[in-house]
Amino acid sequence: MTVVPERVKVTIRCKSCGERFILKGRREKGRIDTGFKQCICNNDTDFEIEPNEL
Repeated sequence: MTVVPERVKVTIRCKSCGERFILKGRREKGRIDTGFKQCICNNDTDFEIEPNEL
């Protein structure tokens, strides 16, 4: 039997420019992986990440 990671909806807000992204990710080992790398303003470190219910 294979364990499927839980899908979760995530809101990511860039603290630099205020842009918001809503993505779906997978909860694995206490983390949420969405594949998100950087904002359109080239910020790649300063984000507010908030998980939402699907």
